[in-house]
Amino acid sequence: MKSAAELQNLLRQIDHKSYPAYKDTKGKYQFQQYVLSIDHVQGDPFASPSKVSILVPGKVAAFDKCFYESNHRRIAFQDYLLRRIAAKIKEYSFKAKGSGKSGLLGISQPGQEILSRSACTIDSATGDLTVRMEVGFPANGRTINAGELQKILFDFLPVCVRQTLLASSCKRENLEAVANLADDQQFIREKLSELDLAAFVANGSILPRKSGISSLPMKDAVVFQAPPSMEMTLVLPHHGPLKGMGIKKGVTLIVGGGYHGKSTLLEALELGVYNHIAGDGREYVITDDTAMKLRAEDGRSIQNTDISMFIRNLPNGKDTTCFFTEDASGSTSQAAATVEAMEMGAGLLLIDEDTSATNFMIRDELMQRVVSRDVEPIIPFIDRVRELYETWDISTILVAGSSGSYFHKADCVIQMNRYQPAEITELAKREAEQFPLTLERPDKAAAPSFRRVVKRDGGFAKEDRVKMKALGMDGFSINRETVDMRYVEQLADPEQLTSLAYMVKHMKLHSFDGTRTLQEAVERLYEEIGIKGFTAFCGTDVPGNLAMPRKQELYAALNRSRELIQL
Repeated sequence: MKSAAELQNLLRQIDHKSYPAYKDTKGKYQFQQYVLSIDHVQGDPFASPSKVSILVPGKVAAFDKCFYESNHRRIAFQDYLLRRIAAKIKEYSFKAKGSGKSGLLGISQPGQEILSRSACTIDSATGDLTVRMEVGFPANGRTINAGELQKILFDFLPVCVRQTLLASSCKRENLEAVANLADDQQFIREKLSELDLAAFVANGSILPRKSGISSLPMKDAVVFQAPPSMEMTLVLPHHGPLKGMGIKKGVTLIVGGGYHGKSTLLEALELGVYNHIAGDGREYVITDDTAMKLRAEDGRSIQNTDISMFIRNLPNGKDTTCFFTEDASGSTSQAAATVEAMEMGAGLLLIDEDTSATNFMIRDELMQRVVSRDVEPIIPFIDRVRELYETWDISTILVAGSSGSYFHKADCVIQMNRYQPAEITELAKREAEQFPLTLERPDKAAAPSFRRVVKRDGGFAKEDRVKMKALGMDGFSINRETVDMRYVEQLADPEQLTSLAYMVKHMKLHSFDGTRTLQEAVERLYEEIGIKGFTAFCGTDVPGNLAMPRKQELYAALNRSRELIQL
């Protein structure tokens, strides 16, 4: 490792030289309070910025171990420090001048969700802090301006570290507030199972968002208030008593008129699989973290999935116990998504009637009279929803706006009226008696087979360079294939898509050997992640733009791959 003084001397030597001379700066340098690592140097001032990382030893950072000793506290602590240094770095970005991206200081910008991110990590054993960021190395044209880079590395960054990454710069009460909120959120998650709940929504929550393109809370929004019959009190470790609506496991319907908040409640529950920052309004909206949002997805691929519990006896004789297609219909895609959710261990299904295939959800009496069960291969979801819960312990929360048939199947019915919920189960059941179901009863479904063994792709491993690209929230590409993730609605951040690309590449190279099932391979990877973090699928060269997805989203990515995964 070289000294900071050696870096200064090197910068003086290469000043005014051609831009490629910056490559000589790559390496590690000991500064007074941290180690600066220049990991990748951009090719010219107009290319993607250079990658640098900062390692602050635990003894220097000196944070109390209590703030990161447990997993949920560690993730919240990292998130808090990242937000601090991101705000400070923003003050200095482009203060160093030059061409193209010269002077840019960039780092991950967290949203409302608290996610484990590679931009800021702490070693729970040593307390060592690592921050990964981007720096636009300054130049005039394509001539090095080393004086401006010295400003960044020797003036700006030391201030950012000193004012954000040391315990002496952080108010202890703020750190305690972050840790206490993480404890309370974790407490609710653990209580869900104990109290037989699928989700909990605290009174006073702000569910509506500022706009369709903003995840910030809406100003002057109606605050959430639980119906008296569903209100319960949890005594949290730090917050103390907290009242809210407990949604029991089973089959729950959310009904109401248009624009009254049905989908808003469901969307809050979808993202309740993640913890949220203080002030978001959804800090205490906590959902079973295995929950999976399902919808129709015309045109997606299906990879040898056993959909026979929903679709069978196809007129072309195609086997639905091992169903494959490159262009699924709405009903077929939703059937596959349901079985895939079972395979990935989901304990809760979230469904909005508006984004579902009608013929998958329900067949009314008249249609049954005209088109008999004998010639209809689809067994609608309404015929399986009770069975999913009673046999497989998989609950369902369903937004219904047009079909009342699900009243017969529901354990609980919530009506949204001007963003306020009312429990109307008794009324709905009473009215439903006037419209008895005459649905034919299908046979009980056999347990679907999840034994999908992934073949080794020898050609993939022989390629000299695997090219990956994240496509915002739309998906990612590996070499020549794009994996469409637009309809996987519980992805909260583009950095999760970048992680998924790395994960799929890693699994192609190291996990899929022709003996492991898809389920076994995913579970094994997440076991390694629990031990090694991001290095489990990135190796030692961890980029600073990763956010950890749930295993459910990794399953979703693998299931939507048309060429990458060979079953």
